[in-house]
Amino acid sequence: MDLANLNAFIAVAETGSFSLAAERLHLTQPAVSKRIAALEGQLDVRLFDRLGREISLTEAGRALQPRAYQILNVLEDTRRALTNLNGDIGGRLSLATSHHIGLHRLPPLLRAFTRAHPQVNLDIRFLDSEIAYDEVLHGRAELAVITLAPQTAEPVKAMKVWDDPLDFVVAPEHPLARRPTITLADIASHPAVFPGGNTFTHHIAHRLFEREGLTPNITMSTNYMETIKMMVSIGIAWSVLPRSMLDEQVVRLDLPSIQLTRQLGYIRHTERTLSNAARAFMALLDSVAGTAERKANN
Repeated sequence: MDLANLNAFIAVAETGSFSLAAERLHLTQPAVSKRIAALEGQLDVRLFDRLGREISLTEAGRALQPRAYQILNVLEDTRRALTNLNGDIGGRLSLATSHHIGLHRLPPLLRAFTRAHPQVNLDIRFLDSEIAYDEVLHGRAELAVITLAPQTAEPVKAMKVWDDPLDFVVAPEHPLARRPTITLADIASHPAVFPGGNTFTHHIAHRLFEREGLTPNITMSTNYMETIKMMVSIGIAWSVLPRSMLDEQVVRLDLPSIQLTRQLGYIRHTERTLSNAARAFMALLDSVAGTAERKANN
């Protein structure tokens, strides 16, 4: 089975478009169509239904997709295992990370890593943590540095690097900012802007209200923390933000009996052979985690 044809199949299946697949593979659309036709001829099945501009997998295509991932992952795993034998730290490191972590946590680490290992070609994708999790699960990224899920199941393994305290925040002119005492019920009665319902951060905050028998008045949602902060700062809603993002634009609401935090860290696939570059980046993250733990214990 030709690997170029198999890569073309995966690109079309994931994007749902021959033209988008061509952009991803840096090919022309006719070249992608030719590769799909060759694969269909080799397997003697039709892999896609083409109805006008709509592309969908046939039953055979749906059966092939997970097997195509397995084939390519095994070959990539073999390549890494052989490359690792020389001990060199170089080549491509596929890394997924959330926008917030990429902006606020990773820059000094990436700077140190690239200086220490200039031969590594970093392929960084900024994704929601939940999507980055799937990238690692399906072998499309070696590592992901993300907001960790409350529970992680094999074959994905999570390692905490940072504790990330969360605070309830409003604009300085918001009515809640002027109240001497605040309860969770007070907060729930005002409009809120929250991370999207599919995010780990949303679930952490929402469970707090559920335990108190309350329902927050969520009127808006977005997955970008910087956008949430902007919407809070103009006074139209309250939200929950990482403490590291607080400044004069927003006011922290003091609820002494409530402590919210999320864990940030990295995940990897336990059944995948990691490149030397990935192992070196994990070692850097582990050293940061060790430093943070020592500070917390002192």
